[in-house]
Amino acid sequence: MRAGEKLPPLEIPVTRTLVVAGAIASRDYQDVHHDAELARQKGSPDIFMNILTTNGLVGRYITDHFGPAAELRKVAIRLGAPNYPGDTMVLTGTIEEVDGDTATVRVVGDNGIGRHVTGTVTVALPVSAPSAGSDLDLGPAPAPDPLNDPPGAAT
Repeated sequence: MRAGEKLPPLEIPVTRTLVVAGAIASRDYQDVHHDAELARQKGSPDIFMNILTTNGLVGRYITDHFGPAAELRKVAIRLGAPNYPGDTMVLTGTIEEVDGDTATVRVVGDNGIGRHVTGTVTVALPVSAPSAGSDLDLGPAPAPDPLNDPPGAAT
């Protein structure tokens, strides 16, 4: 991982089910996220995705790239154009900075009407264990601990 490296894009179809399920999962019961008629009465052409769903999708994008052991330390996003059902959001990312096992990734998400999300994610990657057959010398096996190891336990 190095600064300037681009992450592959992730296309996410924005379905009505995704919008409603994301709102329910995040306990956001505002009608604009599940009732198309009420959303239209409030000036929106349809229901739209809430920020918590977008936040989760940004996190998924990062962990899909860096792996399930990646630890999201900070996610800071700002919404722009709404995500309406029937559109597709494309997330892209660029590593801005690397400091040891931690990286800052700039993430943007675009849909058919513009930029839906911009933000940065700070992610920490676990230090990987040495591979089998490495030259790492772990030293002698520890002596058995009579207080914590049952009799006959292998060490």
